[in-house]
Amino acid sequence: MEPSPGSRDARPAVTPVAAVLPAGGSGERLGGATPKQFCAVQGRPLVSYTVRAMERISWIADIIVVVSPENIEIMKSIVERYGHKRVTIVKGGITRHRSIFNGLKVFAENKFSNHLLQKPEVVIIHDAVRPFVEEDILSKVVMAAKEHGAAGAIRPLVSTVIASAADGCLDHSLERARYRASEMPQAFLFDIIYEAYRQCTDYDLDYGTECLHLALKYCKTNAKLVEGTADLWKVTYKRDLYAAESIIKDNLSQQVCVITDVKEAVAQVGFLLHECLKSQIKVEAISISLSKNDSYLQNIFSGQCYNFVCVKGNKYAIQETQQLVDMLEKSNIPLLYPVVLILVHLDISENISFSIGMEELTRIKKFAREVKKKNIFVYGLLIQYKKHHLAGPFAASGDSKFCCCSYHGTNKGQKPGADWPAVGSMRP
Repeated sequence: MEPSPGSRDARPAVTPVAAVLPAGGSGERLGGATPKQFCAVQGRPLVSYTVRAMERISWIADIIVVVSPENIEIMKSIVERYGHKRVTIVKGGITRHRSIFNGLKVFAENKFSNHLLQKPEVVIIHDAVRPFVEEDILSKVVMAAKEHGAAGAIRPLVSTVIASAADGCLDHSLERARYRASEMPQAFLFDIIYEAYRQCTDYDLDYGTECLHLALKYCKTNAKLVEGTADLWKVTYKRDLYAAESIIKDNLSQQVCVITDVKEAVAQVGFLLHECLKSQIKVEAISISLSKNDSYLQNIFSGQCYNFVCVKGNKYAIQETQQLVDMLEKSNIPLLYPVVLILVHLDISENISFSIGMEELTRIKKFAREVKKKNIFVYGLLIQYKKHHLAGPFAASGDSKFCCCSYHGTNKGQKPGADWPAVGSMRP
């Protein structure tokens, strides 16, 4: 999810900041053979979403992912496949605290990395299975850590906490209003949390779970508690994977931007799309020449929009489409979620023909395959109108033919032209 507009200027005046993501859990509570951090959500491993959430924040210089030894190669393949940057993979320990300590050591001890990374002033610790962290809360805990030495996100308790006696009966309960649930992210001055781990007893390393407690116990640092948002929850059980998938789908379908050029007929298509869709989702419709002005588009890209419909009056305008893809890449939108780009080619002519040359089709499909690697999925819709049927841009009596295709089609062995399967007529 993109940060809210108000959070963009709330950047910590600290350089550098690093993040350590413990990802060495076995997923016992989830059940199944695959650890939860590597479970696929919408086709992408969960840990990849969390890495993307950190990666899209420019002021985080290094991202340390700590995984169990048997999963080192799996994590390397994820980094390569999804093009993650600024990531260092570190071998974890047998417990959570030992894994985090190993992650911190890459800034202080050469033996834990091929090269010693620059020591950050502040380090963020965040679970790899909490994918919905936003820049706003990260900035808040980092700035609080710089002032207080340590900081962590908290949330109100959902259930009352009780203690049981040795016989299994109720001993006492805690007053829920006085207590909070400790969440992630947490942030620390690096020297404080590293020294706390260095002084740690084996008991704390093997049985402890709270980093803020270590800073208090060994460095006398009272952490600042920062109220977190509801989306900081941790994927623990199988039902949480379904919830995560639902949130991602919801984020992807909240808004669509309809982009048209300035030609009258094309702008009319954009208007009709806007009218059809506005009752279901938020629609931003703009008529603009990509070659002349992209400032307004850049403002659109800075929001929470992952779906774009581009209506053009000429067929197969790869150059202009490439320009749009370049703008999407610069906006960093595809870093976290897949972007859907639907190209509508409007062709008004005397004769309707669905023929498309193999050379042209091959070029289009190659282009779509390339941008798919960048997490941008290109689809296409060809609409052809007979010119003499039109009294205006879209007369009610006019007939049209249409053809729908998926440019990035991966059906191997498909016959030429099979990406244009749907041919029919519709009333405008």
